[in-house]
Amino acid sequence: MRRDASPDFIEALARGLDVVRGFEPGKPTMTLSEVAAKADLARPTARRILITLEALGYVRSDETGFSLTPRVLELGMAYIGSRTLWELAEPHLRDLVARTNESCSIAQLDGSDIVYVARVAVPKLVTLSVNIGTRFPAVQTSLGKVLLAALNAEELSELLAAPSRSGIVPRWIPERDELDEVLRDVRAKGWAATDQELALGIRSVAAPIRNGEGRTVAAVNVNAHAAETSIEHLIEHHLPPLLRTAGAISADWAAWEARPIAVRA
Repeated sequence: MRRDASPDFIEALARGLDVVRGFEPGKPTMTLSEVAAKADLARPTARRILITLEALGYVRSDETGFSLTPRVLELGMAYIGSRTLWELAEPHLRDLVARTNESCSIAQLDGSDIVYVARVAVPKLVTLSVNIGTRFPAVQTSLGKVLLAALNAEELSELLAAPSRSGIVPRWIPERDELDEVLRDVRAKGWAATDQELALGIRSVAAPIRNGEGRTVAAVNVNAHAAETSIEHLIEHHLPPLLRTAGAISADWAAWEARPIAVRA
């Protein structure tokens, strides 16, 4: 039975994608009967699709059955390669906002400041206005703590020696020993939180975004107003989806960096 009544719907293509999606983790090789059952197809139909996919280089076969080839990755890489990094991150941010009903952002380091490079906001009363390009001192933000924690001692000293260009006078100005202790805690936990250290009323929790080599390249946070959200609620309820989001963006970041780059002769 056709799954779509549109005259433009190509059922054979849909069935071919069903076959590809049928190969799950833990089951890299399947017999013809298993493929047919998984894709809900008759054996002759499944066989023709597998033969076609094999001819195109997406499937290989041997005496044990059929398996996908690495060429299948091209299907996903076409999507990755056609979009910018921040276009890939935006859906993850929007999903995080929907789960937390709080504004969420991504930032990177620029000297001793963080600079916001992606943001999805909700209409709430905030102490400080934040837009793409806004910069704040890194030390007093959850995003900044995550990014600073990824630096070695020499890199951290060099960065902290640079004056902030944000124009913001933070509420909390720690001594170096105090900051080092805070950053050790961030490294141990894998995330950072701030409670009104930058400005009154601002609480946030942040997690690292890593590339394919495991290096922290950015940070993502959930920001809340202190009058509405306790630090306990921020950590207990918003941190788990934040960590999942950071992992998803990290995976996309790694794939984006690994995308094939066309070189013109």
